[in-house]
Amino acid sequence: MRHLVTGGASGIGLATVRMLAADGHDVIAMDVDKAALAALADVPGVIPFAGSVASEADCRKAAEIAAAQLGGLDGVSHSAGIQRYGTAADTASEVWDEVIAVNLTGAFLVARATLPLLRASRGAYVFTGSVQSLATQRGVAAYTASKHGLLGLARSIAVDFADEGVRANLVAPGAVATPMLEWALSLAPDSDGVRQELRQMHPLGRIGTPQEVADVIVFLLSGRAAFVTGEVVRVDGGMLTRIGGSPKGDKQ
Repeated sequence: MRHLVTGGASGIGLATVRMLAADGHDVIAMDVDKAALAALADVPGVIPFAGSVASEADCRKAAEIAAAQLGGLDGVSHSAGIQRYGTAADTASEVWDEVIAVNLTGAFLVARATLPLLRASRGAYVFTGSVQSLATQRGVAAYTASKHGLLGLARSIAVDFADEGVRANLVAPGAVATPMLEWALSLAPDSDGVRQELRQMHPLGRIGTPQEVADVIVFLLSGRAAFVTGEVVRVDGGMLTRIGGSPKGDKQ
């Protein structure tokens, strides 16, 4: 099978690339981080491609590489994303534009560039959203808007191209141990305290791993999920299951 993974040089994207490659698939790993991509150069089956999902030309180039070197695509995992903070009152326009460009418009550009290949193969998309595709925390207006929009895009693709056998789903992770999470924690005055709060927000009592999310992505890309489309699969350790404000102990 042939796949394109955006954000493929770190975090959930990297875990997905490595998992697909280990299973014998051919994978184009697309990322803006050239240095991180270099570490994938010797991984069998992996084609590193330095490009930005916010660039229409780069997205078209990724599709061209897939057509020329792999003969097409069977799946696309869109994991590229950025996090920024601010409310609707204090988020600068350029910050809003940056987040939407990568997290939402980037997903659209990747999908539009690769749709001819996935329509030909009756392939699958998996978009990496967030629990903030379904809910929100304070002070993340642009991020939450982008992740909510990503769910709408996934569902639109699922409906619009179902007759051609194309599937589209979204995974909604909770807190996951990625470089983006570490960057966010570095902004907090008490990063250890925030880390502990994050653990407690999940009924399972811990932060997730990129591999745990990649497991779900790889399943959704596979034929084992052939009757799953337009779905949101939470990989959040139960974060959105518990009633907000409820006691965390065994007794209520």
